[in-house]
Amino acid sequence: MTPIQWSDGAPIYRQLKEKVIAMMLDGELKPGDALPSVRQVAADYQLNPITVSRAYQELADEALVEKRRGLGMFVTEEAAKKLLASERERFLTEEWPAVATRIARLGLTLDDLPKGGNE
Repeated sequence: MTPIQWSDGAPIYRQLKEKVIAMMLDGELKPGDALPSVRQVAADYQLNPITVSRAYQELADEALVEKRRGLGMFVTEEAAKKLLASERERFLTEEWPAVATRIARLGLTLDDLPKGGNE
């Protein structure tokens, strides 16, 4: 995992969970990949192992990772599809309305907006 800047705005376990989710969405963690061990993450980021376990447990509760006895936590096969669907839904219901309102408030048109990075 890459360095993490912890913020005071959310519990660390939730920030860690979001970091793992971002790694899944970015393809850094693929289905079948093992997550770093709780002990390793706790040591690397100077966290309490309970904090790391809580983040991992939430990922497991959402069926994004699965525990394999004696082997650790692994990204599930359906994790990427689930995440993409839920992140799209969250963007469209929570983030996009605010962006659309701001665009309208500023009087911008589609031609004024920069093109995406997929060109």
